[in-house]
Amino acid sequence: MTIQRMALYALIALALGGAISTLVGSNTVLSLLTQAVIYAVFAIGVGVLLRQNGMVSFGHALYFGAAGYAIGIVLQLRLMSPELAIVATLLGLALFAFLIGLVIVRVPGIAFGMLTLAIGQMFFLSASRARGLTGGADGMNIEWASTLFGMSLSQLLKPANLFLLCWTVLVLVMFLLGVLLRSRFGAITEAVRDNEERARFIGIATLLPRAAVYALSAVVAGVAGVLSAINTGFISPESLHWSLSGMTLMMVVVGGYKVLWGPALGAVVYFLLKDILGDFANHWMAIFGAILITVIVFSPTGIAGALTRLFGARKEKRA
Repeated sequence: MTIQRMALYALIALALGGAISTLVGSNTVLSLLTQAVIYAVFAIGVGVLLRQNGMVSFGHALYFGAAGYAIGIVLQLRLMSPELAIVATLLGLALFAFLIGLVIVRVPGIAFGMLTLAIGQMFFLSASRARGLTGGADGMNIEWASTLFGMSLSQLLKPANLFLLCWTVLVLVMFLLGVLLRSRFGAITEAVRDNEERARFIGIATLLPRAAVYALSAVVAGVAGVLSAINTGFISPESLHWSLSGMTLMMVVVGGYKVLWGPALGAVVYFLLKDILGDFANHWMAIFGAILITVIVFSPTGIAGALTRLFGARKEKRA
């Protein structure tokens, strides 16, 4: 797919988001869709790591929650403006994740997942016990300024406007990732993922690209954390817990990580099922678990993979 076609699809997606924010009159539905879009961004971050590095992380909630905590603490201490705090937070997460990645991406398989889990839980416990700084288990309110990105906060937090902001960020993240992963960087990381020993043999330094992918996925998760902080105005240690990483990983598996938009589709499916099944079953997670098992057995590449095969077969028949 060319960059021009990707840009066209991005414009169509932006127009679709504008139509949804205009046509959906229910604030409850818009709030649910906003949550789904935020976690779609988070799931894309986890999916990029799995797609480009072939690694499963159980600790990416660290970057999701750390973004909210970093912004909350900076604004509480009045160190900088909210816009600058967001930029500084994402840059700080990128640097931290890259340095951590230089160490942990050397470890293969399940050991990598356990390392990410241990690091994430370490920060979860630290945030839970640092009451003076983070509010401890009670969490902390984020003191946003009266304006953000040149728009009054009261206007920005209206369900339609907030959904449109999150949707726009989702589209931009997918477009930028699509461009990046179709570049030389994407080709190198795929080569390293498929056969690291052969990549070394042909002269590719494998450590830096793997650490860069880990940092990239962390930044995308941090973007989702920033959107969540704007949406709720609150952050708690639960945003750092491994269970949030596990939930997002389920979204990735259900949606499929082979295509870039698969994890986002998984997040939307998850939240729609949660809303629909929650009205009929107290144990809706058991039903979602059954759906997860079904997808893994019959379509290991997720719903996105099944749709891709379906439309591919139709094109072949037409041809």
